[in-house]
Amino acid sequence: MTLFDALKKEGVDQGLLDRVQAFTEKYPLAEEDRGRWNRPEFFYYGKRVWEDAIAGLLAGENLLLTGPKATGKNVLAENLAYLFARPAWTVNFHVNTDANSLIGTDTFKNGEVQYRKGPILEAALHGGFGILDEINMARNDAVAVLHQALDYRRSIDLPGYDRFDLRPETRFIATMNYGYIGTRELNEALASRFLIIQVPPITNDELKALLSGIYPDLAEEWKDQLAGLFHDLVIKSENAEISSKPVDLRGLLASIKLMRLGLPPYRALEMGLVNKSFDAFEKDLVRDAIALRIPKTLSGSDLFA
Repeated sequence: MTLFDALKKEGVDQGLLDRVQAFTEKYPLAEEDRGRWNRPEFFYYGKRVWEDAIAGLLAGENLLLTGPKATGKNVLAENLAYLFARPAWTVNFHVNTDANSLIGTDTFKNGEVQYRKGPILEAALHGGFGILDEINMARNDAVAVLHQALDYRRSIDLPGYDRFDLRPETRFIATMNYGYIGTRELNEALASRFLIIQVPPITNDELKALLSGIYPDLAEEWKDQLAGLFHDLVIKSENAEISSKPVDLRGLLASIKLMRLGLPPYRALEMGLVNKSFDAFEKDLVRDAIALRIPKTLSGSDLFA
């Protein structure tokens, strides 16, 4: 099933999908960029968010995806780059991210000074999608170099070199979580350059659909129990009974991968969820939640048809 087929099945507006098709025909993917156009491992479920994001990108805007942990923000960004058939450059922001790591810097190569392009400049010159992961981890003075690229000027000035204009198909998709250690309030000038989409938590039905897509041989009963377990942990985290550390969708999916290899589910979930916390009391609370849905005597082969 193609991504377009999956979106039609989700009920995404056909008019928007037709416009995306026209976009990909107007801006065909260059052969040299195919190595950066990769089908995402997971599909993002959420009709309204899909429609909002597609409309924003078609309008020529950049997107900021916000929301709590485990809502699929990065998965959505990867899906959008694939849908629009654009090469993607990902920047993982951290407290030491500086302007040079974003747009590039001088380097010495073959006996001469050359300019080594950064991911933002590469995306601009190739008409790609720049995925700016955890953008509120970086210092405001570092991301200030993005202002000119993200607003109506759509260009990047390199001191001592030239001004580079963004190709018309270039877009930037930023993601951010609130409350992580090291994050800061997003600069107002930067926030104003994005359309902001609040990405909601994955629903129980969406999680079951995700599990069905990744593990089609997973028995229906255990899809229900594993999806229910994840949402039990979400509720506990929202009620401040546990932290957000064990609420880890990647950890759940990795645990199921271990179960498929034959590891007992309880032990697999210890590795994927319980041990994400380093507090003994919190670990016991997560184990209790698991025990209510997953018997300790269950074997990995019991879960799969």
